[in-house]
Order: sequence, then structure tokens, then C-alpha cells
Amino acid sequence: MKYIVLGLGHFGRSLAVHLTEQGHEVIAVDKSLTIVEQLKDKITHTVCMDSTDREAMTSLPLKDSNAVIVAIGEDEGASLLTTALLKQLQVRRIIGRVVSELQKTVLQAMQIDEYIMPEEEAAERLAMRLDNVDIIDSFKVSDRYSIVETRVPDKYVGMTLKEANLTNVYKVIVLTTVKSYDRSVKGKTVHYKEASGIASSDTILEEEDLLVLFGELSDIKRLIQKAG
Repeated sequence: MKYIVLGLGHFGRSLAVHLTEQGHEVIAVDKSLTIVEQLKDKITHTVCMDSTDREAMTSLPLKDSNAVIVAIGEDEGASLLTTALLKQLQVRRIIGRVVSELQKTVLQAMQIDEYIMPEEEAAERLAMRLDNVDIIDSFKVSDRYSIVETRVPDKYVGMTLKEANLTNVYKVIVLTTVKSYDRSVKGKTVHYKEASGIASSDTILEEEDLLVLFGELSDIKRLIQKAG
């Protein structure tokens, strides 16, 4: 797939590099020549350009891209001008980065339905981890439901999912189990996680495994607190 990432701050460059590593074709744009030069070997294509310049932007394959991501964070004015320009150029899928409620309101007024708030989402996930040390990671699916990664409670080690009966007892669904391990790569210790695939009633809950749970956060916390 083909993506265009506009703005190569910490978020934009990380997104562009990850998409490239996943095999996608990425055109990454920033007005800083220094940043563009630094990343040219890590991203498919890097371009030094002012994304608020209409003439310059029309040189990009906007209509051929699966999505254009406005990753500009520091300069809200430039972010909104860029988004408005993309809207005028009838780009079919625009994803905006939001750093304030006002910016979010303006994007909604432009009828930009896809936006991300990476700082807020990261803060929310960290707050959940700090609130409960047994939660490794999490994200909200909706206002009611979350997906949470947690350690297998001692009470259930050695049981199958059928024996644990977590869905009936706690109203949560186990999506998968995850093995977590360290491996030495070029003299450095690298941490890996490997999912076991979609969980079934025969899945055995082993010590040191992680559970990936889906359900209401209150039910997931109840499981962790009562079974820990």
C-alpha cells in the first residue's frame, strides 16, 4: 500500500519508518532538509517540502495514496492549513493528528472523521498501567470496552480456558495468550512477544504467559484483583 506522511517530528518519523519496515511504500514530507536527509535511508521516499504550499503539494501522488497522514504536531496552524489544502484537493482518506480540543473541533468541522491523539492515548494507557501494576498494556475499543494485556493470574496457571471459565465468571473474553522472552541480537538483549494465535477452550494458561482480554474494564479489573 502507498502512504504519505506529512511532518517528521517524533510521531511522524516513527510512523513512516514502521510503515516502511512493514513493506509499504511511504512518501515522507518535512520542510526541514536536515530531518529529510537523516531519514532518507529508513523511509521509501523523503521529500523536503512545505505542506502548506498548494503548488508543491500537487506534485505528490495524493490521489494514488491509500491515506495521507497529517502528522504535524508542534505547529497547529500549519497542521490545519495542510489538512484544509488536502480537503480542497479532494484527497480520499485524510488522517489528522490532534494535539488540542480546539484542533479536534476544527477537524470535525472540516468533516475529517479520522484523527489520532497519540499523546492523550499514550497518557491514558500509562495511567491504566500505573493504576494497576498487573496491567501490561491496554487500549480502549469504545467507551465501554477495552483490550487489556495482563499476566496469567496464579490461580489459573496450568488450567485450560474451559476449566478457568473466565467468560462466564468474569464476563471477559480471552483473545490470545502471549509468550514473552529475551533474545541476544548482535550483542544486545532484545525483548520479544509472540502470540499463540486465537485462543480456544483447550488453550493452556502457563506460568509467565500474558493474557490478552476483551471486555468491560471493570470486569477485567475484577478478574485481576480476585484471581491474582
